[in-house]
Amino acid sequence: MTDSAQAHTAVEVRAALDALADPERAILVARYFQTGPGQYGEGDVFIGLRLPDIRQVAAGFVALPLPEVEELLRSEVHEHRLAALLILVGRFRRAGRARTRDEAERTRLSEFYLAAVRRGVVNNWDLVDVSAPTLLGEYLVDRPRDVLFELAGSDSLWQRRVAMLASSAFLAHGDTATTLALAEKLLGDKESLIHKAVGWMLREVGKVDPALLLAFLDANAGRMARTALSYATEHLEPDVRARYRAR
Repeated sequence: MTDSAQAHTAVEVRAALDALADPERAILVARYFQTGPGQYGEGDVFIGLRLPDIRQVAAGFVALPLPEVEELLRSEVHEHRLAALLILVGRFRRAGRARTRDEAERTRLSEFYLAAVRRGVVNNWDLVDVSAPTLLGEYLVDRPRDVLFELAGSDSLWQRRVAMLASSAFLAHGDTATTLALAEKLLGDKESLIHKAVGWMLREVGKVDPALLLAFLDANAGRMARTALSYATEHLEPDVRARYRAR
């Protein structure tokens, strides 16, 4: 879809997504994202779209006004909310282009996203993972990061994961301090999805500075959840990995 043909209402976005719905796949996806009673995705509704298809639809609506994006984010359908977040990511990246950088737009989009996170509509791990590194992490690269520690202290699993995943943007700039501090803050978390996020980001720290990862593991491996430790040590030499995992 070209810019001249872009639709500008949430109704049109939903129609484009719903046209691709696959009821049989929706059953499998709902199970994968643990939507049953007492599970982390309890009550979420899926229509069975693949991520590449959602990305393609979202790319055609990158100029969607924020009130229409808000309407998508309020949908009970998971793929509608995911499309809304991808639209925001697309807009944020456009606003960050070097030659036409629009700092006011970047601020507006990041604040809009943070409000959605706090409102609880960014509420599954894939929604967090496609949005937090760009809409919050990239925005905070050259700004104070207190909000991430606020989110990391939240009772909400998803807000804590947003904080951890957002820090990946700093690693792309060689900045590991915030990631390490958040990882230490979240070491005692009870949720497996946070263990995975912490371990994943620590593994990425190791790509930036292997010595910093080893120092963190030396200090903390004995109190890390098994999943976090497994993720964090995945790329270490087998004997080194085995030594840390034995703790």
